[in-house]
Amino acid sequence: MNYEIAGLPLHVLLVHAVVVLTPLCALLLVVLAVWPRARRALWLPTLLGTALLLPLGLVTIEAGKWLELRVPPAPLIQEHTARGDSIVPWLVGLLGVALAVAVWAVVERRAPARGARIAVSAVLAVAALAVGTGTVVTLVSIGESGSRADWEGGFSEDPLQR
Repeated sequence: MNYEIAGLPLHVLLVHAVVVLTPLCALLLVVLAVWPRARRALWLPTLLGTALLLPLGLVTIEAGKWLELRVPPAPLIQEHTARGDSIVPWLVGLLGVALAVAVWAVVERRAPARGARIAVSAVLAVAALAVGTGTVVTLVSIGESGSRADWEGGFSEDPLQR
C-alpha cells in the first residue's frame, strides 16, 4: 500500500491525530468514570473516539514502517519504529475501558444501591487512570524517540546564517 497523500508521508500527518486524540480519550474516560452526568451525556462520543483510535494507531504504525524503508537508515529511526508497536496493547486497553464505561452508562440506573454505583465508578476510575496513564506515557515515549530521530543533529541553538 502507498502511505502518502499529496506527496507527503501519511505517517507524518496521522501522528498528529493520534497525539491529540489519545490523551483526549484517556482524560475523558477518567472524567466519565467519576462524573455520572458527564458519563450519561458523553459515553457514546467517547466510545466512538476510542474505537477510532485503535485502527488509526495501527494505520499510523504501518505508515511509519513504510516511511522507515524510504529514508536513510539511522539508529534513532530504528529505535522509534521499534517503540511504535508498544502502543497497541494500550490502545486495546483504552478501548476496553471505554466499553466498560459505556456499558456502565447504560445500566447504572438499574443498580440496586448507591454503594454499588459508587463501587463500580471507583473501579472504572482506577482502570481509566491506570490505562490512560500507561497509554499517554507510552505515546510520549514513542513521540520523543520520533522527535529525536527527526530533529537530532538537524537543529541549531543559534539562527543559521543565510
